[in-house]
Amino acid sequence: MSINSIFQFLVPKDKKFFPLFEEASSNLIELASNLHEAVNLPLKEREVLFQKIDELEQRGEDITRQTNLELSRNFITPFDREDIHTLITSIDNVADYLHGAASRMRLYQVDKITKSIRKMTEINLEACQNIDSAVKELSNLKNMNVIKEACARINKLENKSDNVYNKAVFEIFENETDAKNIIKYKEVLSVLESATDKCKSVANILESISVKHS
Repeated sequence: MSINSIFQFLVPKDKKFFPLFEEASSNLIELASNLHEAVNLPLKEREVLFQKIDELEQRGEDITRQTNLELSRNFITPFDREDIHTLITSIDNVADYLHGAASRMRLYQVDKITKSIRKMTEINLEACQNIDSAVKELSNLKNMNVIKEACARINKLENKSDNVYNKAVFEIFENETDAKNIIKYKEVLSVLESATDKCKSVANILESISVKHS
């Protein structure tokens, strides 16, 4: 039996941090789902979903604050304190960028949603679903392959997002003549691409945790 296995056996089952991680990842899926749904609706019908995204982003902030508060209160944690802080912060960063994409669409009154924007919200949603799958396996730290496979899929999705982004930006500069449209579409795409980068950051910390406890 490894030292990590002995430690896990001796430490009481965590009832604080894992529920917060799972709440954060579930909240992230809901936010990403609302964003993907919004870009498939006409401009006038998006506002209700944008307001919901505002609420979900704030909920994510609250979960992050609560997690950090629990860190300050508890001496014994299920794994490294720095990893706990990095994981919850990384999940919150994804939510921030997805919220940022919605905010820019609202601010710039983006009427026509391009195929690239729809595709990138779809990629982000799939990445968030994989984050959730991996996070749900943290509580027992036994199904490490599930975590590793989810992280591998996130890495592939991040590469896919880069390709969609690069092609979309090329097409904007190639075909768009209105400078305002160039700015607003490029910025929305850029934030969506950054959101996928942040998903990869979550995958990196999940992989790090799984390696330490394998």
